[in-house]
Amino acid sequence: MYQLFCDSNCEIPYWFANENGLGVVRMPYVICDQEYYYDLGENTDFIDFFNKEREGNMPTTAALNCQNYVEIYEPTLAAGKDILMISFSEALSGTHAMLEQARQELLAKYPERSFDVVNTLSISMGAGLLVYYATKMWKEGASQQEIIKYVEDNRMRVHHWFSVDDLHHLKRGGRLSSAAAFMGTMLELKPVITVNREGRLVVTEKAKGRKRALKTMLEKIEQNVEKPEEQLMVVLHADAPEDAKYLEDKIREKYNPKELWVNYVGPVIGTHCGPGTIAVLFMGKERAQ
Repeated sequence: MYQLFCDSNCEIPYWFANENGLGVVRMPYVICDQEYYYDLGENTDFIDFFNKEREGNMPTTAALNCQNYVEIYEPTLAAGKDILMISFSEALSGTHAMLEQARQELLAKYPERSFDVVNTLSISMGAGLLVYYATKMWKEGASQQEIIKYVEDNRMRVHHWFSVDDLHHLKRGGRLSSAAAFMGTMLELKPVITVNREGRLVVTEKAKGRKRALKTMLEKIEQNVEKPEEQLMVVLHADAPEDAKYLEDKIREKYNPKELWVNYVGPVIGTHCGPGTIAVLFMGKERAQ
């Protein structure tokens, strides 16, 4: 018997986690000198968060430490259950070193238990898509190894395509130089960004203006999606409801997916991408880069 876990950086909706008994590690963020742990939207005021960012209140994020992880996982092991943790991309955070330290500490204390971690090489609802399908398998009685194999076999098929509205948030997070952010802003460039095979963020296009960025994202769906009528597709936005509705309508009209979720970007991811960010996430061909 084992418990399936994910972290809130996968941005799976709280109602899905609650309905399925999914364990969630809540990741921290700080805004206006107040620390929060993201609850997947259950009690999160998304609009207030992004308005504070627009007003110049810059949030920060921090990694959980080893003791935090021990306190989260130990009750499960002590209750006689094994653990399978589906994590966001290790390439995008230093928190995984602390997770591994806690895992080793707990396995030494509970040698009869197993504690596996599988890296999605994805972030946000890209990781969330793998959590979604893994949870379905878990509820149907799949073993830990079957789920690990599923994630490892399919993680390169997860597509993230997103565009930010303000390049300075990427600059602040160290993902874009000051000069590039300044020039991009002057030229009204809206980069289209994806996650590569190493689980890192890369700019693939430099669209001129928001409308071109949205069209580019739709082109990326057309080029990469497979069997949309059988899958969950996701539109995420950082308080950009009109753009989200535009993408939602286009996706429904052309692809008629089995499920289509339109959700807010959470505060942890929103710290690094900023208000106005828009994203589409789906399963498709293997990532090319």
